[in-house]
Amino acid sequence: MAKTKIDSCKTTPIVFSVCEFIGSIFLVIAAVAPIILVKNILSAPIYIAVVADALAVGFVLFALIEIFGPICTAYFNPAVCLAMALNKDLAWSAALKHSIAQVLGGLTGILFVHLMFYDFRQIFFEVSEVTRSSGTIFAEALGTFILVLCILSLVHQNSDRVSLVVGLLVGGMLLSTSSTMFANPQVTIARMFTYSDAGIRPFDGLIFIIIQFIAAAIAFVVWKYSIKKCAQRCG
Repeated sequence: MAKTKIDSCKTTPIVFSVCEFIGSIFLVIAAVAPIILVKNILSAPIYIAVVADALAVGFVLFALIEIFGPICTAYFNPAVCLAMALNKDLAWSAALKHSIAQVLGGLTGILFVHLMFYDFRQIFFEVSEVTRSSGTIFAEALGTFILVLCILSLVHQNSDRVSLVVGLLVGGMLLSTSSTMFANPQVTIARMFTYSDAGIRPFDGLIFIIIQFIAAAIAFVVWKYSIKKCAQRCG
């Protein structure tokens, strides 16, 4: 996750979009495929599938940030793009382009997941009917808040451990939240179109997305007016 602004980076905007697109594909694959593989194919209990999902997402996210971080922003998340645009680390036009690439990547990821398991179920896309309770909405607020706060702080510190910390945080929060940590609008959109138990029905998904953007904005405000100021005084 580069600290430099896209306008001043030598990487061209098209490369940024391609990287965000590819990274989003594999992030969604990591979030959805383990549930199908472990629960539906291997017939393991759902709690085993959730643990496998947390490990897969944490590991893959770590790798994706390591791969793409040096050459692009490696956000893979429109909520993070919003926070970075609010912080003026990312131009609003770039944030929009990133978000579009991320959503398209997420939908492509769902398609690839279904192609991998086509022998199990012959379908490319299916509107999810998995409902999410009101408690999961609060969980999404918490998960998105801490994720965005974490990224803002690490980027401000110019940390060389962003990939490790973010991977551990997302994997850990996936096991700690009732929503299993979506915390990402593009992942939420993608998961509206899967038959997997990792899916979410569109109505609940739209609520999740609204909450994710609100939580990201709150995280930015908290970081800017408390943590950032404290760090500047201490520094």
